[in-house]
Amino acid sequence: MKITAAEVNKLRKSTGAGIMDCKKALVEAEGDFDKAVENLRKKGQKVAANRADRESSEGAALAKVNEDNTAGVLVSVNCETDFVAKNESYQELAHALADHALGFDTKDAFLSSEFQGMTVAEKLTEQTGVIGEKIEIGGFSKLTAPYVGSYVHAGNKIATLVGLSGIVDNAAEIAKNVAMQAAAMNPIALNEDGVDASVVEKEIEIAKDQLRQEGKPEAMLENIAKGKIKRFFKDNTLLNQDYIKDGKISVSDYVKSADQDLVVTGFKRLALG
Repeated sequence: MKITAAEVNKLRKSTGAGIMDCKKALVEAEGDFDKAVENLRKKGQKVAANRADRESSEGAALAKVNEDNTAGVLVSVNCETDFVAKNESYQELAHALADHALGFDTKDAFLSSEFQGMTVAEKLTEQTGVIGEKIEIGGFSKLTAPYVGSYVHAGNKIATLVGLSGIVDNAAEIAKNVAMQAAAMNPIALNEDGVDASVVEKEIEIAKDQLRQEGKPEAMLENIAKGKIKRFFKDNTLLNQDYIKDGKISVSDYVKSADQDLVVTGFKRLALG
């Protein structure tokens, strides 16, 4: 049967598939639009099965914040190659998915939600068939606070969210600067209280072993190791780190300089790879 250019274009806009793939799907479906969409989805399932063991470490790590800045989400839409990741249509899809993700608290709820006439999971499968690479959601994190700000590193490789305890005049700048700190310095926790006890114990044992190798007396090891742990907290917890824009103060000091009552309530960081 004859398939018109308008029908092909409609299917292409709906699915993102190439012109020839859309025309073939419509011919096989005898002009039935819904059946053509299903045919393209089945193609995606086949490609997805064949590429299930492929590594998807490229893509886009994105941060989205709602209109009143009380909630934000981090999402990475992963693919196999940087070539695909830089494609304009892929970036458009990634941003559309990230915007959609704002409405959900968990990755599972997001994947099972309806998006462009199908679930997010089905859309990823469909696009795997369209693009020919494994496409998946690599990471998903939600953050809520009285004020949430974000930062996305150039190239969409790292995305961060920061929550503040209140709204002040320059909250957007403060949150972005702290989010930039989290992106650059990759802290393991907000402060000392957020570091798992097992991590602290491991660091103490490492410090003791180093001190023994230096010939320090066994009786002194515990106290010296605790001093080293303080340095570990300074280097690896967000609020205790030296502020990247002014190494003379900590991140906590920077936030307090803006408003004495303002505190960072939490942060999220998501990186590709």
